[in-house]
Parts: sequence; C-alpha cells; structure tokens
Amino acid sequence: MRTWFITGTSSGFGRHLTEQLLERGDRVAATARRLDTLDDLAARHGDRLWRARLDVTDTTALREVVGRAFAELGRIDVVVSNAGYGLFGAAEELSDEQIDRQLATNLTASIHLARAATPHLRDQGGGRFVQVASIGGQVAFPAMSLYHATKWGIEGFWESAAAELAPFGIGVTLVEPGVARTNFGTGAFAIGDPLPAYADGPSGQLRRMISGELPPLPAPGDPAKIAAAIIASADQPDAPLRLTLGSDAHALATAALRDRLAALEAGRALAHSTDADDVFAS
Repeated sequence: MRTWFITGTSSGFGRHLTEQLLERGDRVAATARRLDTLDDLAARHGDRLWRARLDVTDTTALREVVGRAFAELGRIDVVVSNAGYGLFGAAEELSDEQIDRQLATNLTASIHLARAATPHLRDQGGGRFVQVASIGGQVAFPAMSLYHATKWGIEGFWESAAAELAPFGIGVTLVEPGVARTNFGTGAFAIGDPLPAYADGPSGQLRRMISGELPPLPAPGDPAKIAAAIIASADQPDAPLRLTLGSDAHALATAALRDRLAALEAGRALAHSTDADDVFAS
C-alpha cells in the first residue's frame, strides 16, 4: 500500500486519481476547497482517505496541511499537484485580480507545494512529485495567454527542480494532457470581460464556443484513462520527466517542437555570428 497526497480532488483528474487509488487499496491524503465532495469516498473507504480543506493559494494553510499529512500518515510516497483552472480572454480583457488569482493557483501554489513537501520527502529517503500541467505548457493559443504563462512557467520550474531533487531519490513527472472530458471546459475556468475590439478575433470566438453559439473543441481525452496512466507512471522505478497524454496533445507537441527546431536551425548562422571574435565555432 502506497500513500498519495493530491490537491484539487473534488472533480476532474484529481477525483479520478483518488477513486482509482482507493479502489486498488492505496491511501490518499485528499485536499479540496469543499470536503463534502468527498463524502461518498470517505463512507466507502474509511481511514484510507485522509481529508483536509485547502485553498492552495493560502500558502500558510498549504504548508500546515502538508506538514500535518506527513505527521499523521507517517510517509507519503507521491505528491500530486493537480489543483488549477483555466483563464480565458485576451490579456487586455483580464482584470488584475483575475491575473493574480490565475498565477497564484496554477503556478505559485505548485511551487509552494513543492517547497513544503520536499524536506519531508528528503528526510524519508525519497519519493515522487507529479505535476498535472498541460499540453498548454508546450504550445500556445490566443485568448489563453495567462493560462499558458502558468503552464510554461511550471514546466520551467520542474525541469530545473528535477535535477536538484534527483540526488535525494525524488523523481519528478510533468503530466501534459490534451483536451479531456472533464469539467475544465464547463466549469473549471474563468473568463475576462469582453472588449468590442476583440469580438471578431480568437477571444470572441472562444466566448461563443463557451456560450454554445459555436461547437466546442473536440475532447478526445478520457480522464479515467489519463488518471490510470499517471498512476502507472508513478509505479515505474524511474520517473519519466514528461508524460504527454492524448492524441491531440501528442500531435500538437510534435508539430510545435518540429517548427521550433526548424526555426532554430534556420537561425544557426546568425546565432554564431554574435559570438566574440576569440570564440571558434565548431
């Protein structure tokens, strides 16, 4: 039996992970802003489900909950940073408060969770971090600039931190799902106030999709299968740094990386031309 700590367990991937782990006999320390969303699982699985109310943007509370979970459960094998939501709209349409909340939830809270859990994982001789990111950390679309800022940011944080943590036996996996059939597109989002200047552009089109005037984006991802793949990755002895899940995610990442590499190769001569004169290019 392994023990997992998961944020954002009331719905979506967090809920699927919690259900599947409990069903297979693991323990889960589940956090959510509303604990009543987990009442059915508590009734079914008893003390294998440890619960704590948590808004991940409250850094003091986050540290307290992490410390309490390790103290009461003795050991936590896998820490999953899952809480998050989307913020849609052109950057100019978003309020200061919306921007601050998006950064605090999707980026800063994940960093603070890592900082809070790392000493415990290090003291116990190792463990695993799983960051539920997004294919939006590899590609970018208009009208999602702040969401992409958080996902590209957390990718950079973990790529650096993974190397820092490896000597302690702590593995890191970034999960990059595509569009999945969760509540992300129906409830787990916020949207800025519309400005007429953007009505005919991507931001206006996105609003019409959300309102039902236009058909929604295809959602090929099965959240239960994605959760199962995340669990399987954590069972591997060596943590894969990235786990790209969904046919759309794979296609988008492949195209983006090929385009980026082609542009990089095209700029090779210019890049080398800006070296100092005493540098000899190979």
